Amino acid sequence: MDEVELRSRDQDSGSSDTETEHLLSPVRVRRPPAMALSSRCCGWARWCCARKEAAARTVWVGRPTLQPFPANVIRNQKYSVFSFVPLVLFNQFKFFLNLYFLVMACSQFIPVLRIGYLYTYWGPLGFVISVTMIREAIDDLKRWQRDREVNLAKYAKLTERGRVLVTASKLQVGDVVEVHKGVRAPADLVLLKTTETSGACFIRTDQLDGETDWKLRLAVTHCQAMGEEELVQSSVSVYAEKPQKDIHSFIGKLSHQEGEESLGIENTIWCGAVVASGTATGLVVYTGAECRAAMNNSQPRTKVGLIDEELNSITKLLFGATLALSVIMVVLKGFGGPWYIYMFRFMLLFSYLIPISLRVNLDMGKIFYSWAIGRDSEIPGCQARSTTIPEELGRVSYLLSDKTGTLTCNLMVFKKLHLGSVAYSDDTFDEVSSLLAGEYSEGRRGRKEGKRPAQGEKVVAAVTALALCHNVTPVYEAEPEGEVQGLPEAEQAELGKTGVTYQASSPDEVALVEWAGSMGLSLAARTLTEITLTAPQGTTLAYHILQVFPFTSETKRMGIIVKDKASGEIHFYMKGAEIGRAHV
Repeated sequence: MDEVELRSRDQDSGSSDTETEHLLSPVRVRRPPAMALSSRCCGWARWCCARKEAAARTVWVGRPTLQPFPANVIRNQKYSVFSFVPLVLFNQFKFFLNLYFLVMACSQFIPVLRIGYLYTYWGPLGFVISVTMIREAIDDLKRWQRDREVNLAKYAKLTERGRVLVTASKLQVGDVVEVHKGVRAPADLVLLKTTETSGACFIRTDQLDGETDWKLRLAVTHCQAMGEEELVQSSVSVYAEKPQKDIHSFIGKLSHQEGEESLGIENTIWCGAVVASGTATGLVVYTGAECRAAMNNSQPRTKVGLIDEELNSITKLLFGATLALSVIMVVLKGFGGPWYIYMFRFMLLFSYLIPISLRVNLDMGKIFYSWAIGRDSEIPGCQARSTTIPEELGRVSYLLSDKTGTLTCNLMVFKKLHLGSVAYSDDTFDEVSSLLAGEYSEGRRGRKEGKRPAQGEKVVAAVTALALCHNVTPVYEAEPEGEVQGLPEAEQAELGKTGVTYQASSPDEVALVEWAGSMGLSLAARTLTEITLTAPQGTTLAYHILQVFPFTSETKRMGIIVKDKASGEIHFYMKGAEIGRAHV
């Protein structure tokens, strides 16, 4: 028999050492065999049924891990081969309408209750259930096809033997994978290096947080300078926190022979994010169910529309009516004989008051609505992911949104500039352009020392503040071989007008930079440490970025400190929360 040891403590401070030793000595209590076996079995059950909690991990770059991590497979299906029929039948017969006709149909197997042919009851019910099962099967098949496309997508994995093409489902923790521009990340990655010399790249996280704005990500400084072969052969490891749902935070550490570097959210690319610039090379740290996107997804469920709920309520009212009519008929006939059998037969006769054909029409209509939505020329690209509730679109009365950008194209245009008592708008923006051109008519702009700035000085200072105080990066469709600053002035101006797009985390900043460029002070190039502007007459203005104060909800403003390369002057520009407000 099992034994347990119990120790008691002396509570009396005046007890002697002998008494204390006696009280602290083990006391053996015998347990019955049945109790011991029950306790042991319960312990095994808790160990088997307990869900394994994910833990932090240390991942070596380019080396497979021995720990069992989830497979990098996306699965959004609601059913499996074995659960399809039971779950569909359960979801259908939980509605009172289908359950009522099921009971009516089953009653026809009892000879004393049979009042007609079996097919008159089982035929309509079987047709309704068949249509629903076919619809659910088609929806789940489409989900499987979409998941299959994602799981079979090809990615380049860096190995000691070079690049190897593998499918997304074969990626494992520790693999080094390349993600090209316009491609979604197949797993949660730590950004090691990019094709940009600065180690920066932009991503879109519309599948994670619904934001279409671009977000800046930075490669690890130590890995950015390394080649591909050197990267996969190096002794570099990454410590990553345990998987979390929060997509806006990350705690990690990169260790190498020279030291360590801390990692944050700016060094990550979560699964589902799209690389918007260049090519990103990342280390897989989370896969499959441990990815941020998968942890924030809920299990697919069967959705029920208001029409189905209303039909279910109406069915209950009609059932009450048939029951009342049956009771009235039994009362008129008399309670002689098996009156309860007569009442049930009356309910069978009055069951035609409940139109099961209405359910068939609704299901067929939902399938047609879903098919028509995907082929409507007025809403190209729209696709109905579920054929269960397409009719709910006609019931939408209000749209609640956290901001206007969610409902619009999220494009902004600079409309007005206020400078003290003077305001410039679309009709007078040409004055701003002419004042700016006048300041640079003789090449380099010269500031009037010791005098109060004239209106032209104020305009130039305001436009310069809008052109410098931001986090916008210009991207050229045809990248020049050399630096943008080294191009001839004419070619640089032409390239800046035609082949440039702006990357930014907010459309507000893009609108400000585009307006400053239309006035004559355009953004030519930007890195993490330098920024270059093109002024009228082709003048190039180069600045060192000394410090950036990012916009936060607490400060409600952004600031930047830059140093003019030509004059050595240091300027501080600050932009407030209101569009167009800038301070020098």
